[in-house]
Amino acid sequence: MGDYIVRATAANNQIRAFAATTRDLVEAARAAHNTSPVATAALGRLLTGGAMMGVMMKGEKDLLTLQIKAGGPLEGITVTADSKGNVKGYVGNPNVVIHANDKGKLDVAGAVGVGFMNVIKDMGLKEPYVGQTVLQTSEIAEDLTYYFATSEQVPSSVGLGVLMEKDNTVKQAGGFILQLMPFTEEAVISRLEENLKKVTSVTALLEEGYTPQMLLEKLLEGFDMEINDTIPTQFYCNCSKERVERALISIGRKDIQEMIDEGKEIEMNCHFCNKNYTFTVEELKKILKECKRA
Repeated sequence: MGDYIVRATAANNQIRAFAATTRDLVEAARAAHNTSPVATAALGRLLTGGAMMGVMMKGEKDLLTLQIKAGGPLEGITVTADSKGNVKGYVGNPNVVIHANDKGKLDVAGAVGVGFMNVIKDMGLKEPYVGQTVLQTSEIAEDLTYYFATSEQVPSSVGLGVLMEKDNTVKQAGGFILQLMPFTEEAVISRLEENLKKVTSVTALLEEGYTPQMLLEKLLEGFDMEINDTIPTQFYCNCSKERVERALISIGRKDIQEMIDEGKEIEMNCHFCNKNYTFTVEELKKILKECKRA
């Protein structure tokens, strides 16, 4: 089975839980952007968190965007997810190389740097919901935990991990989000805190063969857990030549005319999946006609 997200509840609905395995989608992102190991780890963590947060949304057309804007050499991360398990994303500098941290691990925090995170939810209302928080550790999981606590007032625990192979491909990736409902009893909170202490590394458990269900069983040990559903998740970009053409139309006639006057075909790049789209001078002339009609 490929990547998927498990959604569950526990302790008579006092806990809501999500767990995911995302190796394939993180590897797809790495291959699309040719990211360095530390860039893959950072992007993979946010893609995994974004995929789980995406399926928390109810509407068919709801869209979630996570933006990390920070001063590190990675130059920021952007991830977009929908409610159906589709997620895409990119980093500002995919080639970043940085020394390992004190524990000998990929230094995601050092690559990301100090900054803030925007969470944008477009749920078809007049204005999208926008929450902004300051990055706490720049390790991403703790930053999402802080976002949930401060912006959504939901006490949560987020765990995310990406493990690389020696050839710089993705060996394991996944994560979990546990959330407490407002009526959660103190005894439930104490037990959950004890359980969380036993899980120090998501990727170590995935490497041992844990599935998302098994991960939740370990995290929610001692509680009655009910699996609500299983949602496939994938790295998916909905870009197309038509969409890029619409973007070209939006830049205006003057700029398109200048491109035509240069007499060369142009290449447009999709940030999210790194796909290039070529437009010939003839195609640009057709687009210019469309602009004049509009």
